[in-house]
Amino acid sequence: MEILTLSFAVNTKGFNDIIDITHQVEKIVSDSGLKEGSALVFVPGSTCGITSIEYEMGALKDYHAFMEKIIPSKQKYHHDEAWNDANGYAHIRASLQGASFTVPFSNAKLLLGTWQQVILIDFDNRARNRNVIVQLMGK
Repeated sequence: MEILTLSFAVNTKGFNDIIDITHQVEKIVSDSGLKEGSALVFVPGSTCGITSIEYEMGALKDYHAFMEKIIPSKQKYHHDEAWNDANGYAHIRASLQGASFTVPFSNAKLLLGTWQQVILIDFDNRARNRNVIVQLMGK
C-alpha cells in the first residue's frame, strides 16, 4: 500500500462559488501510477467545503437555495460580532457540508456515477485562493 499526498490551487469568487474539480482529481489519480485505491479530497479552511453533485445549473441553483434557506446569509451570527467579518454563515455552512470527500478508484479511474462530479464550494464572502489536497492510498 502506498500513500501519496498532492495538491492543486483553485481561485474562487467566494459567495457560494461552486467549482467542478473532478478533472483535477482525475488527473492526479491517473498521473500517480496507482491503479486501485481511494482518493481523499480535502480543502483546508473553515469557510469552504467538498462534496459531490450533478454539476448542472438546476442542481447548483437548488444547492444555493437550500443553503440560504437553512443557513441564511443575512442573519446575525455571534461569529460576526466577535470578528466583524460578516461571514458567520460561511463557517456554519462549511461545517455542515464538510471539508472532505473520498472516492475509490480502479484502473487509475475515479469510480464516480455517470452524473456525479466532485465539487468545491467556497462559502466565504470574498474571493479566495484555495489549496485542495488529494491524498491517494492504493497500489
